[in-house]
Amino acid sequence: MCRFLMAKSLQPISPGILLRDFADMAEQSRAPDGDRQADGWGAAWLDESGGWRIRISTDPIWDDRPALDLIPASPILLVHARSASFPGHKGVAAYNQPFASESWAFVFNGLLQGVSLPRPVAGEIGAQKIWALLSERLAVEPPETALAEVTALLDRHSRRLQGLNIGLCDRKHLYAFCRFEGDGSYYQLYAHRSPGLSLVCSEPLPDLEFRPLPRDAVLTI
Repeated sequence: MCRFLMAKSLQPISPGILLRDFADMAEQSRAPDGDRQADGWGAAWLDESGGWRIRISTDPIWDDRPALDLIPASPILLVHARSASFPGHKGVAAYNQPFASESWAFVFNGLLQGVSLPRPVAGEIGAQKIWALLSERLAVEPPETALAEVTALLDRHSRRLQGLNIGLCDRKHLYAFCRFEGDGSYYQLYAHRSPGLSLVCSEPLPDLEFRPLPRDAVLTI
C-alpha cells in the first residue's frame, strides 16, 4: 500500500512545494492495516532532452526533504512513497517506484490477494509484475486498451482485489486507472485541474481543489 502523485504542467515548474505537500501527506497517511508509507520513495521527471530521469531512496520521503529540493523543474513529475507488503521486501531500492522504460513511466498503489497468473511474468514483487504485463501490452496497443486488458487479467486471476490504482505517463500525457472494493477511501484517487496544471494524487493536497476519480475508468490528461 503506497501513495503516488502525477503532475503535468504547460511549462516546467519547480516541484518543491508539491513534493513537500506530498511528503507531509504521506507521513500522515495510514493504510487500512495501520502501516505507514515509510519504505522509501522515488521520483521521475523529464530532463532537458525529454528523457526520463529517476531518483530513488529507501528512506521515508518525509525524512529525505533535502533530496526533494534537488529535483529540477520539469513539465512532468511522478512521485511514489512506498509501503512494502512484506518485511523481506523492505530496504530494496530496485523495488521502489516509479519504474520507467524509454517511453513510459509507471506508478502503482493497491492490494491484490491470491494472484495466480496463467504464465510466468518477469518481476520479483507484484508492482514489477504489473509493470511487466503493461509493458508488453503498451508495445502493441494504446494505453487505454493496455490498461483495460491488464486490469481485467488481474481481476480474473486474483482471489481478491481490494485496490488497484495505476498511473502511467508517455512523456506527454498522464493516464490514471482507479479500482477498489467497498467504500475504499484509502484507494480512492483524486484529480486536480487548473489552468496550466493537472494532478492525480492518492489524497488531496492542501490549497487545491481535487475531485475523486470514477472507478473502473481511465482518466487521460
